[in-house]
Amino acid sequence: MLDLNRLKALHAVSVYGSVGAAAEALMVTPSAVSQQLAKLERETGATLLERSGRGVRLTDAAGLLADHAERILALVETAEADFEALRGQVVGRLSIGAFPTAARGLMPAALTLLQTRHPDLRLELTEREPERQVREVSRGELDLGVIQDWMNRPVAIPEGLSRATLFDDIADAILPASHPLADRAEIELAELYGERWISSTPGTICHDWLVHTLRSAELEPDIACMADECPTQMALVAGGLGCAIIPRLGRDYVPAGARVVPIRSRPTRRIYALWRTDAARRPAIRAAVEALKVVAADFQCPASPGGPPASERSPGSPATVLPAVSPVSP
Repeated sequence: MLDLNRLKALHAVSVYGSVGAAAEALMVTPSAVSQQLAKLERETGATLLERSGRGVRLTDAAGLLADHAERILALVETAEADFEALRGQVVGRLSIGAFPTAARGLMPAALTLLQTRHPDLRLELTEREPERQVREVSRGELDLGVIQDWMNRPVAIPEGLSRATLFDDIADAILPASHPLADRAEIELAELYGERWISSTPGTICHDWLVHTLRSAELEPDIACMADECPTQMALVAGGLGCAIIPRLGRDYVPAGARVVPIRSRPTRRIYALWRTDAARRPAIRAAVEALKVVAADFQCPASPGGPPASERSPGSPATVLPAVSPVSP
């Protein structure tokens, strides 16, 4: 009989292209993956890996077995979900990914609420960029993702995933206090022609979105400083080093040297939870989405553009009703 853990190791090598990358995804050592593959070769009597330059490649036999492994692992996940649904208990392990500002501004309260309601649930949180979360949720490496999706630059969501909207997060211009437009009630983005900008690092969704948004307003992005943390960007703006566009979820306070000015077009990103449709029957998935929606309710209508939501919901607050969700369209 084929061993499930060995099939999982082969599938990971097939997906990630190397033993090292597979080991990282499975959170084990490369030698552990190699040992599993060696045992699988003995079980099947077939060579599964061949040297290719400095790396390895799957043989035809391994490719065939990896295809079967993918279907077997999907069936195992469905069986586990059905069994959990039958018992109706929120137990087991739940791995969750979240992009950086959500990991900081949304997840602590949501995880505390979830752990308080379901103490037998083992929670694991990993900070990830949205595109990586989509891949890892699709592959079953994460059970649930918390994703941001800019309205004017959406993230592609593959078939087989479902999602529920948590809230819409508006982004405002952050200007140095000495800026001529700093005291305006609102501005057009085009009025910031010729400014230098504070941005996230290249390759992040927020950097790509900022460049796209500025160019859509016929502003060529002149990046002065790059930092991934929103408080760091705010501090750089307060120091007079450039302007920024920062979502409200990413701001706990405004430094004395910075001013928040709403943009007339209201740049908005949608925050939503994402999971595999086949796993939707798991009570743990539904409980996690419900907890996220309870906490997210505080972010629906921020009290002002200059700070976080005014209300403070405690972990024991009543739950909102989880709306019906449907598979994402391809």
